[in-house]
Amino acid sequence: MSFPQPIPTGSQLRTNRRGILRAGVLGFGGLNLAELFRHRAAASPETATRNTSVIFLFLHGGPSQLETYDLKPQAPSEVRGPCQPIKTNVAGIDVCELLPLHAQTAHRFTLIRSCTHGDGGHFEAHGRFMSGNPGLKPGTFESTHPQMGAVVGRALKSRTRGLPAAVGMGLVIYNSTYGEYLPGIGEGYWSSAWRPPIVGKAGLPNSTLTVAGERLENRVGLLRQVDRIRREVDQKFVMDSMDEFQRTAVEILTADKARKAFDLTHEDPRLVAQYGNDWGQNALMARRLVEAGVSFVTISVPGGVKAMDAPGWDDHAVNIDLPTIMRHRLPVYDQVVTTLINDIYDRGLDKQVLVIAAGEFGRTPKGTLQPGTSTGKLQWGRDHWPGAQSILLSGGGGRMGQVIGATDAHAAYPRERPIDPQDLLATMYQHLGIPLDTHFPDGIGRPVAITTGTPIKELL
Repeated sequence: MSFPQPIPTGSQLRTNRRGILRAGVLGFGGLNLAELFRHRAAASPETATRNTSVIFLFLHGGPSQLETYDLKPQAPSEVRGPCQPIKTNVAGIDVCELLPLHAQTAHRFTLIRSCTHGDGGHFEAHGRFMSGNPGLKPGTFESTHPQMGAVVGRALKSRTRGLPAAVGMGLVIYNSTYGEYLPGIGEGYWSSAWRPPIVGKAGLPNSTLTVAGERLENRVGLLRQVDRIRREVDQKFVMDSMDEFQRTAVEILTADKARKAFDLTHEDPRLVAQYGNDWGQNALMARRLVEAGVSFVTISVPGGVKAMDAPGWDDHAVNIDLPTIMRHRLPVYDQVVTTLINDIYDRGLDKQVLVIAAGEFGRTPKGTLQPGTSTGKLQWGRDHWPGAQSILLSGGGGRMGQVIGATDAHAAYPRERPIDPQDLLATMYQHLGIPLDTHFPDGIGRPVAITTGTPIKELL
């Protein structure tokens, strides 16, 4: 199977026009940035933008609803699992005991417990959940249809010169064989010009970034590289000989807005520490990016922590012991998600920024006990389950402190108010000011609606 390939590496930054425009902080699948902007200018409709944004925390692997947001303490032991619910500061909302900071913040988020669809494979579910439609491109793990980040990037023009409308942070897969893969940014049957850039590698050692073909091991190195590009552009007057699209491409690398968004030294060190390391730093950077003018940021939320290595949130018994990994994983998740939510509210951004946290599906109501593939020891886990999953939403000017929908006694299927992924997409697009009757051509030129869903009325 094929994946998008990583940007080639090199040791020297070239200051000629071609070298600058191939700078890889925003790797676009083969197109240089100037070609990308020409393509978009020719094909993008005039869509009014509004000062709203989405931060999508994607929990690849599918977190268990029964160990996070939809516990069933009265169910049989093989269903209810090892965790107990705790009350929150909103009457009627319970969460897992391993999420105590959530319990203090429930007035600032809403839970959907009744999202459901029919795709049980990871990559098939990525496409179904993040594009609204089933299907994979032949021979790949990529969805046939454009996913949410690509739709936002095509529908909206950047609110701020020098910044794209949509970006991705972190990867689900990164290695020399498969290259880079991040759910949420796939362009589907569109040209790769519509694939949003990947600006971070959360969950990989040192959160590596790529700039001008060079792998940078930290964000200090990134800032130094950007400063170098800026100096060399100024000294050589390269901008004078560039057309509008080439200038836009260079501005992404050199504009103050982009540069400042990556520079965490402007933040209170206490807040930086509160976000924590690895993907928590990407969550903070996402907040800075949407403040700077980016409309959509999706972040891959890894399932492992430093003390425990886990394959995302894919908690089969053969992969990991679910009770053990949750005790290590959920406190980190609890800290980062609530810090992001409170940060957004404390800055008065809660009407502007919508935060969504979700995986591609839930987990089976009944757990299994099996020997671990790598440990050989008996481990307890849950398998894939698209019948019901839980989703957290915060901000976006919506009504918080509520639960939407309910599942049956085993958290297997919706008992009331089933929500389709298309409805979540419609809610997100409406928040961003993208008309829901927007159509774009498919691979053979037929107009296709960006969503067939209905915005979730309980949030309005």
